[in-house]
Amino acid sequence: MTTIQCCGSPAATAATLLHSHFRHLRHKLSLLTNKPTSPPSPDPAITLTRRDISLSAIVPTSSFFFLPASPAKSVPAEFFELPGSGGVKALDLRVGSGDVSATGDQVAIHYFGRLAAKQGWRFDSTYDHKDDTGEPIPFVFTLGSGKVISGIETAVKSMKVGGVRRVIIPPSQGYQNTSQEPIPPNVCYVVFFDRQRLFTTIFNPTRLANGEGSTLGTLIFDIELVSLRHREVP
Repeated sequence: MTTIQCCGSPAATAATLLHSHFRHLRHKLSLLTNKPTSPPSPDPAITLTRRDISLSAIVPTSSFFFLPASPAKSVPAEFFELPGSGGVKALDLRVGSGDVSATGDQVAIHYFGRLAAKQGWRFDSTYDHKDDTGEPIPFVFTLGSGKVISGIETAVKSMKVGGVRRVIIPPSQGYQNTSQEPIPPNVCYVVFFDRQRLFTTIFNPTRLANGEGSTLGTLIFDIELVSLRHREVP
């Protein structure tokens, strides 16, 4: 059940102005028809002007709020560690309703890839990779192929099509070398610079020697499982 609550001040002012205005009109009408009535008592708190009368007909919509009679208590979502992931933590932003992916499936995902060491610097996104029609191109790979960092593999493996999941990937489950995907494509100077900046940060020898390895390679991915094709069983 939904109740309507009025803020009071704007609506009450409008109603008062309208009431006073109609009292004046009724008095003038009675004079014109030779049926005088007692003149309305002036309200010292209100001085009617043409602008007041025009504004009095407008009741701001912002003065009304729709409040649930008994709001339901929502449980805040929390990160959880994916079983057997080596420390990958996930937060389901949207649970899908399609098939569940499994090893051997060919999957298509959209993602935002960020680096925790650069204050959340986004180093790549599939939404920036577009085809000739301007549509974003999803990233396609086969689960279990070993070409993709294990943190992505683990996160996608238990998702349903249509789901969106945010994952925090520790360095041990992230990039171990510069050939692992997903990485910014080498299509222009700007993107190539992003790729170089990504690997220069993760594999910085000086900072690694200073014991910063646990933070340098921490990744944050927002992943949407767009579609999948199950492995063909002979």
